[in-house]
Amino acid sequence: MTSALSDPTLERHFKGHRDTVTSVDFSCNMKQIATGSMDSCVMIWNMKPQMRAYRFDGHKDAVLSVHFSPSGHLVASASRDKTVRLWVPSMKAESTVFRAHTATVRSVNFSGDGQTLVTASDDKTIKVWTTHRQKFLFSLNQHINWVRCAKFSPDDRLIVSSSDDKTIKLWDKNSRECIHSFYEHAGYANYVDFHPSGTCIAAASTDNSVKVWDIRSHKMLQHYQVHSGVVNSLSFHPAGNFLITASSDSTMKVLDLVEGKLLYTLHGHQGPVTCVAFSRTGEYFSSGGSDEQVMVWKSNFDCAEFSDGVRLQHKTASSSQTPTATSTTHFPLNSHASVSSPHLLDEEPAVVQQIGIQSRASHSHANGSLSISSSTAHQTQTQSLPQHSPQGQAQSQASDGGVPPGLANTLEHIIGQLDILTQTVSILEQRLTLTENKLKECLENQMEIGLHLQRSEEA
Repeated sequence: MTSALSDPTLERHFKGHRDTVTSVDFSCNMKQIATGSMDSCVMIWNMKPQMRAYRFDGHKDAVLSVHFSPSGHLVASASRDKTVRLWVPSMKAESTVFRAHTATVRSVNFSGDGQTLVTASDDKTIKVWTTHRQKFLFSLNQHINWVRCAKFSPDDRLIVSSSDDKTIKLWDKNSRECIHSFYEHAGYANYVDFHPSGTCIAAASTDNSVKVWDIRSHKMLQHYQVHSGVVNSLSFHPAGNFLITASSDSTMKVLDLVEGKLLYTLHGHQGPVTCVAFSRTGEYFSSGGSDEQVMVWKSNFDCAEFSDGVRLQHKTASSSQTPTATSTTHFPLNSHASVSSPHLLDEEPAVVQQIGIQSRASHSHANGSLSISSSTAHQTQTQSLPQHSPQGQAQSQASDGGVPPGLANTLEHIIGQLDILTQTVSILEQRLTLTENKLKECLENQMEIGLHLQRSEEA
């Protein structure tokens, strides 16, 4: 395998939350980023510098999870107030709310087709809902402690969940049965997700480790012990070759899954890093932390040519480069990284300031400096992960080549209007249901009054 890696660069950071940022997600077109926070708000950040952010108030307690629908025209949020809300990410801040669980809702996730939602809760259940009308479909009930996270597989046939009961369970969506339980011995998994190929899962654990399991053989493929604090979140690169993790040790780690080694240690947040997510193409990733900041990074390292001929293409933003830094490892190949100078773009005021890269894993927040370490660490690796071609990028390249921009924008607008129409119909149906219930109550009361009068006349 030959690869030419460039360092990740910090592109922008957003300030607006008043407490720890708990969750982050990109829209499919990269125009918006949704975040949830302990301040009970959902924020929608626009990637265009001239556009203001939207703050959505509605939840009565901390927002613990946010997720964009595949179309990007709805945002789901899960809260400690036991509800889930569906928002239209625009200035109007329209939303529908439904009481999803009897306790804190810790996770919400759209299926690949956008038709269903899966939620996980402290009431020890995982529930599946229709996006339209938020109709409850079924519940998965085998966990015996709080459920931290639940995700659909890429093909929507499976659901993976992690719990404080120290298990990670794999469920068949159609049969509603638990196929397999993976057991954590030292801690429990805060976060779990599927590899883009759908053949393995990764778990971020409270024992400071990251584990990757094959869901077919049920064997552990990789075990990374690279953090010195609890691992709070992780995200697979859409190509499946990289995994990024976020930890309470205030760092993020970029892992090369094919070679089974640590590529980068990123320092940017002051305090625990609570969430991280790649964009749909993998060109960017975003992170949030207890410092109330949301940071947007350009990946750069994913522009590499792999032995199977797959090439991930994107433009590198770095303009100035210092000589190549090489770090030796215990793996067959050395890691070569060209060091560039990242720029940090603050939202308000719009001033670009230069940030220096430090060679060691130390950083100073007083002068706003950022540290990126290109390094490796010892991990146990039993098998190598299958390589996965990025379908999302292939599709976007095809659409760039075959669909005129005007038509693409028109179609996107139509999809947006349809989503808003669906949301409006959903609201009207909820009101109609409420009216029907009231009418039913009135009729029942009338019947009771009639029977009471009839009895009194007979007496």
